[in-house]
Amino acid sequence: MSDKKFKLALCQIRTDFDVDTTMNKTEAMLHEAAEHGAQVVCLPEMYCCQYRSAAFKMFAERGSDDIVEKMSYWAKEYGLLLVGGSIPEIENGRMYNTCYVFDRSGKQLVKYRKMHLFDSDLPELRSHESETFGQGNSIAVFDTEFGRMGVAVCFDVRFPELIRTLSQRGAELVFIPAQFNYITGPKHWEMLLRARAIDNQIYMAGCCAALDESIHWHSWGHSLVADPLAEIICEGGSGEEIVYADIDLNRVDEARRELPVCKLLRRDMYKVSD
Repeated sequence: MSDKKFKLALCQIRTDFDVDTTMNKTEAMLHEAAEHGAQVVCLPEMYCCQYRSAAFKMFAERGSDDIVEKMSYWAKEYGLLLVGGSIPEIENGRMYNTCYVFDRSGKQLVKYRKMHLFDSDLPELRSHESETFGQGNSIAVFDTEFGRMGVAVCFDVRFPELIRTLSQRGAELVFIPAQFNYITGPKHWEMLLRARAIDNQIYMAGCCAALDESIHWHSWGHSLVADPLAEIICEGGSGEEIVYADIDLNRVDEARRELPVCKLLRRDMYKVSD
């Protein structure tokens, strides 16, 4: 079925201090991706502002409506199914890490708020996202002209129950906009994406921001796609670039026929809610 085949682009953006500069750069990358035949594009987590609490707050307080409108416009203008990374937004006095997804007509398909917040005390890096953000409380699966897909954000990928639920709800490809850092990235980024792919026999597409050495948070980059057999079919480096992959969602059914893991789940013994 040719309608389940498409070209995917992961835009590995390095965010500038000036928001307008970043927005112009983002649009240029989307235009370039469309010119190269991409039909689906994913942006990184917090691509619109530098990855630090003060920048999140400053960006969120100026309001998110304009950037949501801009993403909708980009999707329609360039004919892209756009997974809009994530942006900081405020609702009822609480800030959230939110991903919007738009179809190729610019219609909003889903709004997902990061569910699992990165609270850790690594020897090299302390991060307590719960001091900045509220938790999301919904699971995001959406239908597209190519098939059903899902989205989670960064730290969410460490929770196999969430990705299994997305898969059980029909997602054949799950997007992970991210800002994995230089501590956890080399150790876990590839491994987690490949593990979630083979667990569920789906595509996993991780779009991580490019390295910015001018700020404390050093993003790992290395955006990649793992197929339903956990093979890496594309991967970037640490710098700013667009990473492309040819996706065939028919491979999901093929992988499940060849190795029927999902069919053989012992649902009588354990269950992840679907």
